[in-house]
Amino acid sequence: MESNEAEEERESPMAPWEQHAKVISIPRFDYKAPSSLLQRSHSAFLITCTIKREKSATKEAMSIFSKYVGPFNGDTSGSSGSSDANSDTKRRKICTEEIDQNIGNNVGCPEITDGAGGIPKDGSSISANTDKTEAPEFVLSLVKLTRSGLLLLTIPVENSLDTIDVVSKIFCDMDSGSLKSPLWCHRIFPIQATCSLNEKELHAVVSKLVQQYVNEKGNELASPLKFAVGFNRRGTEENHLKIPKDASKNSDHSVLLDRNKCFSVVAAAVKGIVSDSVVDLKSPELSILVELLPLSGVSNGSVVVGVSALPLKLVSTKPKLCIKPLVGDKNGKKAS
Repeated sequence: MESNEAEEERESPMAPWEQHAKVISIPRFDYKAPSSLLQRSHSAFLITCTIKREKSATKEAMSIFSKYVGPFNGDTSGSSGSSDANSDTKRRKICTEEIDQNIGNNVGCPEITDGAGGIPKDGSSISANTDKTEAPEFVLSLVKLTRSGLLLLTIPVENSLDTIDVVSKIFCDMDSGSLKSPLWCHRIFPIQATCSLNEKELHAVVSKLVQQYVNEKGNELASPLKFAVGFNRRGTEENHLKIPKDASKNSDHSVLLDRNKCFSVVAAAVKGIVSDSVVDLKSPELSILVELLPLSGVSNGSVVVGVSALPLKLVSTKPKLCIKPLVGDKNGKKAS
C-alpha cells in the first residue's frame, strides 16, 4: 500500500509554486494601496514575470526581497512559531485561490472591481519569513493589477528605501553566485516615485529625481550629461485609457497620453536641472523611465505612473530602453 502511494507521488509532480508552498506563503492583495498611490508618492518594485506563473513569481520575489527589504504587509513574525498548521494551510489556500481567480479575470478585461471571494479589504496578508538581523524593517504590499505577467510591490510612504540600491545588490549577488538566478521573475523595475500622469506632477517628480542624482554624483557628473527617456504603457493603448467626460481636450490627462508629449515634459525637467545635457539613446549616463501602472479598482481617468532615474548599469538600450533583465537565455537573448 505504501509503495503504491510512493509511486503516485513520483508520477504526479507538484506544480512549481507547490514545491515551496510549505516554505513561504503568498500575501493577500492590499486593497488600500491603489487609493494610496493616487494620494501620494510611493517607492515600489514592478516585476515582469511569466504569464500564468504569477503565483510562482510572487513566492520567488518574496524570497528574494526578504534578504534585502524585509517582511510583507501584515507581518506576523512576532507570533509563536507553534501556530496551528491547519490554519496556516487554510490561509494559504484562500490566498492562492484569490490570485488564481484575479489572474483569470484580468486577462483582456479593462475594468476589474476589487471584490473577491470573501477576502477582507483591509490589506491583511501573510508575511515572508525574514531574518531581521539582515533585513531592514520595510513592509511590502502586493497590489492588484489589471494585467497578467506583472507584479507590483509598494512600500509605505512613511518609509524611505533606496529601491535602486536594492536592485543593484540583487544583480551583484547574482553575478557573485550568492543569489540563485530566478526562474519566474524576468525584470525588477525599481520605482523611486509614483505620480498621476499629468504634466505638473510628472515634471515635479522628474526634477526631484534628477536633482537627487546630480547631488549624489557631485564632481563625477559628466559634462554634457547624456540622458534618455523611456515611456512604457504596458500594452495599454491611448484609446483604452478612458478620459473623464468633463475633461477638456487640452487637459493634462489627454495631452500626456501622447508619447511624444510625455518625452518632451521629461526632457524639459532634466534640462531644467542640468542645462548642459543632451539626449543619447545608445549610451546614456542617466535614463528616466516612466512606467504606467495598470492599477485595479481606480476610477477612469486616474492614471498612475512609476518613475525612476537609473544609471547605465541597470538599463538595456536595445531593442528599446528598459530595465535590464535578471537573466538572459543560453543563446544570448534577454528575458522578456
